[in-house]
Amino acid sequence: MGNLQPLSPDLNEECRAFAEALRSLFAGLWPAVSVRRYGSRRHLSPGALSRYLSGQRIPSWQFVQDLLTDVGADRGTVATLETVELLRSLHAAALRTSASVGHAVQQLQFQLAEADRLSRRSAAHSDVLGDALLDKNHRIADLELRLNQLESDWARERARADEIAVYVDDREDLLLEKQDLEKEVARLEAELGEALRRRLAAEARCELLERQLIAAEQQAGEDPLRIEAVAAETAVPAVTGRPRVLVVDDQPSNLVALEAVLAAADWDVLAVTSGPDALKALLQHNDIAVIVLDVQMPGMDGYATAAQIKGRAQTRDIPIIFVTAIGSDPENTLRGYDAGAVDFIVKPFDPWLLRAKVTALTGMYLSYRGTPRPAPAHRPPHPTTDWLLPSTAAPAPPHQPS
Repeated sequence: MGNLQPLSPDLNEECRAFAEALRSLFAGLWPAVSVRRYGSRRHLSPGALSRYLSGQRIPSWQFVQDLLTDVGADRGTVATLETVELLRSLHAAALRTSASVGHAVQQLQFQLAEADRLSRRSAAHSDVLGDALLDKNHRIADLELRLNQLESDWARERARADEIAVYVDDREDLLLEKQDLEKEVARLEAELGEALRRRLAAEARCELLERQLIAAEQQAGEDPLRIEAVAAETAVPAVTGRPRVLVVDDQPSNLVALEAVLAAADWDVLAVTSGPDALKALLQHNDIAVIVLDVQMPGMDGYATAAQIKGRAQTRDIPIIFVTAIGSDPENTLRGYDAGAVDFIVKPFDPWLLRAKVTALTGMYLSYRGTPRPAPAHRPPHPTTDWLLPSTAAPAPPHQPS
């Protein structure tokens, strides 16, 4: 790797680990090739490829997959699942800790691809479960037909006492088999319902991430023609007043950082330092579009605060973005979604990524609401379906009093 630039000295730990893994993978090409030659093979400029390998820029996941494919072809091997997952985690960590608008766009593209993959896997799982359920129901119908036939035969042969015991045994065996199948059907139906719920949640996340990606691309100035076209399609009606973003964090330094990132935008920022203060703010303001909520707080933590917010009819529709320092592993992610979060962002957060997520959610708030929500005292006792998560048939925006 003598023709590679040295690693940039100001790289953080995550970006350095990913760059070193990428350089090791590049060194596995056989015979050894120069940066210029490999860039020509993959239609990349030598400068772009050199920046990837020195950690100055984070490449797309597609580039990493292409490099894995090329090394495997040269060596006559296939990358193991452990290798792929290690590179995927290093790539995600490097994207998450690289604070730039370009990296925010890459991270959102990566998250969208993951959500789309989950949606497709859930759809395939639903099809398999549906086929199994149909087969079990057919078997139950067949058993019911055989039971009816047996009952008919038994009635005709009731007088033949010597054969009654045989019929009783057959009947009991069939009834037990039918009961077992009915239990299996109930289990499959529950599993199918869960698979469909995961698919709907993944589709909702895909829609949300697409909106966030558009917002990030607008900040980066990428593909202006497509962005203008999307903006024209999703134009929102004129509204009175600016929406508010409620920021909740017990650390003053974190609040200052969050306010600095979110202040220069088309919304007002309201900052509080605890869960109870957040609940009070929601009672006092009826124009809060998004809540940015820290997970780890003393007393009432983020999960408990979110549960209180989602338990109130006046506030349960407000989307919550959790800000967490404990990672986005499946266990914490599932707990957050169960508590009512629509998205996660991990500390130290990327300011461009956070702004893109808030921009997308406030845009949805303005689009669906048109005007700020009415005061809680005047809100109907039975609110309409959640405006954020789509159902199988997308509902019309809630009617607002004139």
